[in-house]
Amino acid sequence: MSVVELAAVVVAVTSVVAVVALTMGVVSLRRTLGVLRHGIEELRAETVPVVADLQASVDHVNRQLERMDDTVASLRSVSGTVDAASRLAYATLANPVIKALALGAGTAKAAHSLRRRG
Repeated sequence: MSVVELAAVVVAVTSVVAVVALTMGVVSLRRTLGVLRHGIEELRAETVPVVADLQASVDHVNRQLERMDDTVASLRSVSGTVDAASRLAYATLANPVIKALALGAGTAKAAHSLRRRG
């Protein structure tokens, strides 16, 4: 056997080993991709319902916040009305009440002084 024939045999054997190694690598990669695809499908199957529940919860919270905003707006309106009513009552009643108290105090003082004299 000559050097050329020996080199051809070595190249052929090396090529066969390389093809077998590459084939095994491709098979292993395909198997890994199948496992990965299966894992992704399981993750999707578990995640989609959780996201749907989360969306429903967020929608519920948004509705509750809208109700709270309406309630706060109503309370502000009531507070403004009560404030205006109290100012009106003060403006309407303060002067007559002060005058009535002054009249009562003056009358009491006059009565007290009349009792002393008499």
